[in-house]
Amino acid sequence: MKPLRVILGLVLVLALIAGVNFDFLLGLGAYAVRHAVAVRLLILGLGIVLLLALIVWLKLNAFLALLLASLAVGLLNGLAPDAALKSMLAGIGGTMGSLALILAFGAMLGKLIEESGAAHTITYWLTDLFGEKRIQLSVMITGFLVGLPMIYNASFLTLIPLIYTFSVVTRKPLMMLGIPLSSALSVTHGYLPPHPAPTAIAQLYGADPNVTLLYGLALAAPATFLAGPFLARFFRHLRNQPPPELFTERQFRREELPGIGVSLLTMLMPVLLMLMGAVVTMAWKPSGPAARAVAFFSDPNIALGTAVLVGIVALGRRRGRPMEDVMKGMGGAVGSIAMVLFIIAGGGAFKQVLLDSGTAESIKAVAQTLEWSPIVLAWSTAAVLRLALGSATVAAITAAGVVLPLVSQSGVRPELMVLSTTAGSLMFSHFNDIGFWMFKEYYNVSIKETFQVWTVMESIVAVVGLAGVLVFHALLPS
Repeated sequence: MKPLRVILGLVLVLALIAGVNFDFLLGLGAYAVRHAVAVRLLILGLGIVLLLALIVWLKLNAFLALLLASLAVGLLNGLAPDAALKSMLAGIGGTMGSLALILAFGAMLGKLIEESGAAHTITYWLTDLFGEKRIQLSVMITGFLVGLPMIYNASFLTLIPLIYTFSVVTRKPLMMLGIPLSSALSVTHGYLPPHPAPTAIAQLYGADPNVTLLYGLALAAPATFLAGPFLARFFRHLRNQPPPELFTERQFRREELPGIGVSLLTMLMPVLLMLMGAVVTMAWKPSGPAARAVAFFSDPNIALGTAVLVGIVALGRRRGRPMEDVMKGMGGAVGSIAMVLFIIAGGGAFKQVLLDSGTAESIKAVAQTLEWSPIVLAWSTAAVLRLALGSATVAAITAAGVVLPLVSQSGVRPELMVLSTTAGSLMFSHFNDIGFWMFKEYYNVSIKETFQVWTVMESIVAVVGLAGVLVFHALLPS
């Protein structure tokens, strides 16, 4: 009964804040914000502590905990109750709108690859190619190649059934394979054009995207290794299994498996379409109807949806499976991610409340008062914004706006400024980051283990990026 009393007490406190004492709180909050930016940062810290208490201590569902924490943070920051609610709904809608189809199509594609045996085919092929002792290397290379053109969420969902099958077939711990995959995807997402943040910031800073890509590739190898296979050595003791609702172990005879060609084509279809869009855009630079066509077919939603349609035919109907069975499996796959989707949406609500309540502006105000090296300032600003906002892309682009006036007169190559900003945006991933919840749910780990693995992994990628940029700046002429 104790957790119930605590929850009821929290609801009562929220009601009091929103009702009788709201005008007083609003006036007090406005005064505090005018005179002390630190108040918003304190409220952010309290919000994170509240989340930890609700999830870890009270064992509350993460989605409900995120909603309660979002409401509390909004009210404490001086938002009216209806404004806090609108902010939460906007965050949920924005997150669901951008990810719902990607998550659904990713689950469908994963189920097709799993049920048809295509994941086993690819596993056996890579194991034969690299050898079982170098299976982490094959996973890391696969993640890097797939992650080059695809956003993190789409590439993660494309490859997660392969990681499940790798773990089952090779009897390797799931984390020994999952950490190298996630590190490779995180590095490509944070360091390399044509991903959104590096591309947008390169344009903002006046940097050459191709040179940014070259420097990013040079930093990618040490960052991926240290945050991947090296970090994974410390978690060999974890014996977590794939979530049963997302993966069911199946035994196949090799002769009944689909061929490697059709298996790779189906799995890599989203990668090929998105890579086509990136290459065509950079090399040809189309305009008008051609540009719209390229943007449409290389969109992650369309790319994954196309792969699903190809999989239905190539891995389903052409292999003799009744359409009813194929649709039943895909329907079950979408149903299995419902709670994952809601938890991610809750993270979106938390992020949006922090944005709308002015936390980002407070951090920008603090950053502008510091007299640091432009490289360190860009990295630190992005890191603190990542802590506050969750989204690496939003944190990086927001930080770029803070340090932009310094770029032209800093004496630092703008390509290195791009990398320092995007590397910093990978730091401190926690509850308000969609990737945090995807890692927790798909790898079936606890909150504590997610902090130990995912948050540390992201921080390693961020720190290695900063160290690499400082080394490049010392070696290269200004």
